[in-house]
Amino acid sequence: MLFSFLQKKIQPDLSFLGIDMHSHLLPAIDDGLQEVEQTVEYVKELQAMGYKKLICTPHILPGVHNNTPATILAALAVARKALQENNVTVEIEAAAEYMIDDALELNIKNNEQLLTFGNNHMLIEMSYVGPSPNLYQVIFDLRMKGIQPILAHPERYEYIHRNYQQYHEIKDRDVLMQVNLLSLSGYYGPKVKAIALRLIKDGLVSFIGTDMHHANHLNATKAFVSSKEFYKIVEGVEWQNKTLI
Repeated sequence: MLFSFLQKKIQPDLSFLGIDMHSHLLPAIDDGLQEVEQTVEYVKELQAMGYKKLICTPHILPGVHNNTPATILAALAVARKALQENNVTVEIEAAAEYMIDDALELNIKNNEQLLTFGNNHMLIEMSYVGPSPNLYQVIFDLRMKGIQPILAHPERYEYIHRNYQQYHEIKDRDVLMQVNLLSLSGYYGPKVKAIALRLIKDGLVSFIGTDMHHANHLNATKAFVSSKEFYKIVEGVEWQNKTLI
């Protein structure tokens, strides 16, 4: 893929990704958007940047975001209805961003419904404060069920920065990784950006996600994907976003 860097300001074009597989756009369901009107607005903005499909992934974190497949799919129905009424043609789906904790491990063992996307992919995350002690057990259990785990924003787990080899260990357990688009801009700080770039350079990353929550994310994303730097970073990488059909 070739990009032109002749203009000072780049026209945003994320059609090379096509699909965003990490966002919090469903209304009033977690710490993302709260009004369905916002959902419509943000979907339009992402469509204008070149996305053709959006996979919304609300948090499932017992005690904080007590979502279930039922609550998530109900919010998806509300969003789809509003988008249809406003003649917005972007395809929208929903899965979840699962916190790796004891509750998730129990859900897997009890064969409870898990929301996946693509070819049975599932987005998982850890706390930013400390690692999940059952990370490898959950990964093993998911793979035994034929589910392909994707670790959300590994660059943001600063406790792994000091043990970079662990990223390779996680990858070796058949886990895919997704960086946040804004991590590449320095939005979360220079250390996070440096690790994100290193993960990409080392071939450990398969997906880019917006992790869109609010107006600050939207405005920063619009600015970054209008810059030369973004396209220089992503050029030549075999991103797998478009495989999530």
